[in-house]
Amino acid sequence: MKNDLISIVMPVYNASAYLEKTVETVRQQTCTSWELIAVDDCSTDDSFQVLQRLAGEDARIRPVRQEGNQGAAAARNRGVALAEGRYLAYLDADDLWIKTKLEKELAFLKEKQAAFAFTGYEFGDSEGVGNGKVVHVPETLTYKKALSRTVIFTTTVLFDLEKISKDLVSMPRVKSEDTATWWRILRNGYTAYGLDENLAVYRRPTSSLSSNKLEAIRRIWHLYRKQEKLSLPVSAWHFCFWAWRAVARRV
Repeated sequence: MKNDLISIVMPVYNASAYLEKTVETVRQQTCTSWELIAVDDCSTDDSFQVLQRLAGEDARIRPVRQEGNQGAAAARNRGVALAEGRYLAYLDADDLWIKTKLEKELAFLKEKQAAFAFTGYEFGDSEGVGNGKVVHVPETLTYKKALSRTVIFTTTVLFDLEKISKDLVSMPRVKSEDTATWWRILRNGYTAYGLDENLAVYRRPTSSLSSNKLEAIRRIWHLYRKQEKLSLPVSAWHFCFWAWRAVARRV
């Protein structure tokens, strides 16, 4: 494990239209001690060829080809297994980072002597241009608090792998695998520390917002009942607060 290195894991599937801009926001980081492990999940477009070309321009970029389409969780887990750095960050192939993201978040993680940090972010349009709607994050997040709010955005997460094991950050193959992972980590006694600063842009999907909301409802309910095995009344209690915050975050 390289003590000063941040391993960035990026799952990629048919994302060639976004990769240039996303990877450029990594290359522009003021913190330069990083490796980008881009795991192509058997894309049918030219994503892997784009990654290979970018790797030819910057040796810190490590393209990996996944055999068969296995999903984002498997791609992230493959990347984590290959990570050589002490620190671990996630980045989705269509999201963007502010150039000081790694520098500021790493300093924050060290200041808090934490294993798990996340930051604020901004919603963006299909071109990745921020629309001014910034999601603010709490100073800390425990398991109980996290159940009623999905405020941790995957692209903003940073882990210290000397304080938390790769096994614990390994994502299950379920829908909303990222949320399920954060809950498992917090349930194991960790606290997530929030840096309330906008350091990333979430490129909103172009598919129907109404269908996305219905799918989000199904996913969160499944996590409550099947993953966390919460009772019906407890699930309903957390769901009400989750729904209210989810609407408020997007208005």
